[in-house]
Amino acid sequence: QVQLVESGGGSVQAGGSLRLSCAAFGYLSSYYRMGWFRQAPGKEREGVISLDSSGSTSYTDSVKGRFTISQENAKNTVYLQMDSLKPEDTAMYYCAAAYGVGASLRVPTYKFWGQGTQVTVSS
Repeated sequence: QVQLVESGGGSVQAGGSLRLSCAAFGYLSSYYRMGWFRQAPGKEREGVISLDSSGSTSYTDSVKGRFTISQENAKNTVYLQMDSLKPEDTAMYYCAAAYGVGASLRVPTYKFWGQGTQVTVSS
């Protein structure tokens, strides 16, 4: 089993930045993917950005050029750097992980989920 713990959410004005962290506890294997998802009230959970153990990354179009995903060399923590934030980025952000390769943005391809951290961007 893998436990994921997110931190770093908060409130920021439009144009500002936030950095989210996701600490993974447990064995994730040599082949893994980790991603960030978000869910706004009344909307479905959507994939935002992800990476896999080969170094591949995927981004949803709305965050390209603004969000960056990175991880520590020890692979136990993944970061989401969010710059130029917009009000439409407001959502609960979730970290997710799974065994296997492929930087997927699809919810069903992830097995382990964190509890979420709220990001609120005001105009």
